[in-house]
Amino acid sequence: MEYFLIKVIHILSSTLLFGTGLGSAFYKWMADRGGDLRAMAKTNRTVVIADWLFTTPTVIIQPITGLWLVHLMGIPLDQTWIMITILLYLVAGGCWLPVVWLQIRMRDLAAEAVTRNHSLDERYHRYARIWFWLGIPAFASMIIIYMLMVFKPNFDL
Repeated sequence: MEYFLIKVIHILSSTLLFGTGLGSAFYKWMADRGGDLRAMAKTNRTVVIADWLFTTPTVIIQPITGLWLVHLMGIPLDQTWIMITILLYLVAGGCWLPVVWLQIRMRDLAAEAVTRNHSLDERYHRYARIWFWLGIPAFASMIIIYMLMVFKPNFDL
Protein backbone atom coordinates (compact mmCIF):
# COMPACT_ATOMS: atom_id res chain seq x y z
CA MET A 1 0.00 0.00 0.00
CA GLU A 2 2.84 2.39 0.82
CA TYR A 3 4.39 1.97 -2.64
CA PHE A 4 1.04 2.50 -4.39
CA LEU A 5 0.24 5.67 -2.39
CA ILE A 6 3.70 7.19 -2.95
CA LYS A 7 3.52 6.36 -6.67
CA VAL A 8 0.08 7.98 -7.00
CA ILE A 9 1.36 11.12 -5.23
CA HIS A 10 4.45 11.13 -7.46
CA ILE A 11 2.46 10.74 -10.69
CA LEU A 12 -0.16 13.34 -9.75
CA SER A 13 2.55 15.74 -8.60
CA SER A 14 4.54 15.35 -11.83
CA THR A 15 1.39 15.86 -13.88
CA LEU A 16 0.50 18.98 -11.91
CA LEU A 17 4.08 20.30 -12.21
CA PHE A 18 4.24 19.84 -15.97
CA GLY A 19 0.63 20.87 -16.62
CA THR A 20 0.84 24.04 -14.56
CA GLY A 21 4.09 25.01 -16.25
CA LEU A 22 2.80 24.37 -19.75
CA GLY A 23 -0.56 26.03 -19.10
CA SER A 24 0.96 29.09 -17.44
CA ALA A 25 3.52 29.46 -20.21
CA PHE A 26 0.85 29.22 -22.90
CA TYR A 27 -1.53 31.74 -21.34
CA LYS A 28 1.25 34.20 -20.49
CA TRP A 29 2.77 33.96 -23.96
CA MET A 30 -0.63 34.45 -25.60
CA ALA A 31 -1.46 37.44 -23.37
CA ASP A 32 1.92 39.01 -24.16
CA ARG A 33 1.40 38.49 -27.89
CA GLY A 34 -2.08 40.01 -27.69
CA GLY A 35 -0.66 43.24 -26.32
CA ASP A 36 -3.68 44.14 -24.16
CA LEU A 37 -1.96 45.64 -21.14
CA ARG A 38 -4.76 44.84 -18.69
CA ALA A 39 -4.90 41.21 -19.87
CA MET A 40 -1.12 40.98 -19.57
CA ALA A 41 -1.18 42.34 -16.02
CA LYS A 42 -3.95 39.97 -14.98
CA THR A 43 -2.32 36.96 -16.64
CA ASN A 44 1.06 37.71 -15.07
CA ARG A 45 -0.59 37.99 -11.66
CA THR A 46 -2.31 34.63 -12.19
CA VAL A 47 0.89 32.94 -13.39
CA VAL A 48 2.74 34.03 -10.24
CA ILE A 49 -0.10 32.74 -8.05
CA ALA A 50 -0.12 29.42 -9.92
CA ASP A 51 3.62 29.06 -9.37
CA TRP A 52 3.23 29.52 -5.62
CA LEU A 53 0.15 27.31 -5.28
CA PHE A 54 1.02 24.47 -7.63
CA THR A 55 4.58 24.52 -8.97
CA THR A 56 6.44 25.21 -5.71
CA PRO A 57 4.87 22.33 -3.74
CA THR A 58 5.32 19.89 -6.63
CA VAL A 59 8.96 20.91 -7.07
CA ILE A 60 9.47 19.82 -3.45
CA ILE A 61 7.27 16.70 -3.63
CA GLN A 62 8.88 15.28 -6.79
CA PRO A 63 12.38 14.49 -5.49
CA ILE A 64 11.04 13.27 -2.15
CA THR A 65 8.55 10.83 -3.66
CA GLY A 66 10.91 9.88 -6.50
CA LEU A 67 13.75 8.93 -4.17
CA TRP A 68 11.28 7.19 -1.87
CA LEU A 69 10.01 5.08 -4.78
CA VAL A 70 13.52 4.21 -5.87
CA HIS A 71 14.28 3.11 -2.30
CA LEU A 72 11.07 1.03 -2.06
CA MET A 73 11.86 -0.65 -5.40
CA GLY A 74 15.43 -1.38 -4.30
CA ILE A 75 16.91 0.38 -7.33
CA PRO A 76 20.45 1.70 -6.78
CA LEU A 77 20.88 5.45 -7.26
CA ASP A 78 23.87 4.92 -9.56
CA GLN A 79 21.69 3.65 -12.41
CA THR A 80 22.24 5.80 -15.47
CA TRP A 81 18.55 6.67 -15.97
CA ILE A 82 18.28 7.86 -12.36
CA MET A 83 21.44 9.97 -12.58
CA ILE A 84 20.24 11.53 -15.87
CA THR A 85 16.82 12.20 -14.31
CA ILE A 86 18.41 13.96 -11.34
CA LEU A 87 20.67 16.00 -13.62
CA LEU A 88 17.75 17.05 -15.84
CA TYR A 89 15.66 17.92 -12.78
CA LEU A 90 18.48 20.22 -11.66
CA VAL A 91 18.59 21.77 -15.16
CA ALA A 92 14.83 22.39 -15.06
CA GLY A 93 15.11 23.82 -11.54
CA GLY A 94 18.04 25.98 -12.57
CA CYS A 95 15.84 27.46 -15.30
CA TRP A 96 12.76 27.73 -13.09
CA LEU A 97 14.35 29.81 -10.31
CA PRO A 98 15.20 32.77 -12.55
CA VAL A 99 11.84 32.34 -14.30
CA VAL A 100 10.07 32.86 -10.97
CA TRP A 101 12.00 36.11 -10.42
CA LEU A 102 11.26 37.22 -14.00
CA GLN A 103 7.54 36.46 -13.62
CA ILE A 104 7.35 38.51 -10.43
CA ARG A 105 9.15 41.43 -12.09
CA MET A 106 6.93 41.24 -15.19
CA ARG A 107 3.82 41.08 -12.98
CA ASP A 108 4.97 44.23 -11.18
CA LEU A 109 5.95 46.07 -14.36
CA ALA A 110 2.62 45.26 -16.05
CA ALA A 111 0.62 46.27 -12.95
CA GLU A 112 2.56 49.54 -12.70
CA ALA A 113 1.94 50.32 -16.39
CA VAL A 114 -1.80 49.73 -15.94
CA THR A 115 -1.96 51.80 -12.73
CA ARG A 116 -0.06 54.72 -14.28
CA ASN A 117 -1.70 54.34 -17.68
CA HIS A 118 1.72 54.09 -19.34
CA SER A 119 3.16 51.74 -21.90
CA LEU A 120 5.25 48.81 -20.73
CA ASP A 121 8.81 49.43 -19.66
CA GLU A 122 11.31 47.91 -22.13
CA ARG A 123 12.54 45.67 -19.30
CA TYR A 124 9.25 43.77 -19.52
CA HIS A 125 9.95 42.71 -23.10
CA ARG A 126 13.57 41.84 -22.30
CA TYR A 127 12.44 39.75 -19.31
CA ALA A 128 9.77 38.06 -21.45
CA ARG A 129 12.38 36.99 -24.02
CA ILE A 130 14.66 35.57 -21.32
CA TRP A 131 11.63 33.88 -19.70
CA PHE A 132 10.71 32.26 -23.02
CA TRP A 133 14.21 30.95 -23.74
CA LEU A 134 14.62 29.55 -20.22
CA GLY A 135 11.41 27.62 -20.75
CA ILE A 136 12.83 25.61 -23.64
CA PRO A 137 15.51 23.65 -21.74
CA ALA A 138 13.20 23.37 -18.72
CA PHE A 139 10.36 21.80 -20.73
CA ALA A 140 12.72 19.62 -22.76
CA SER A 141 14.21 18.35 -19.50
CA MET A 142 10.76 17.58 -18.08
CA ILE A 143 9.73 15.64 -21.20
CA ILE A 144 12.89 13.54 -21.07
CA ILE A 145 12.37 12.96 -17.33
CA TYR A 146 8.85 11.69 -18.06
CA MET A 147 10.25 9.26 -20.62
CA LEU A 148 12.95 8.06 -18.23
CA MET A 149 10.45 7.56 -15.40
CA VAL A 150 8.06 5.59 -17.58
CA PHE A 151 10.56 3.42 -19.47
CA LYS A 152 13.40 3.17 -16.91
CA PRO A 153 15.87 2.25 -19.65
CA ASN A 154 18.71 -0.07 -18.76
CA PHE A 155 21.72 1.52 -20.44
CA ASP A 156 25.18 2.69 -19.50
CA LEU A 157 26.99 5.71 -20.82
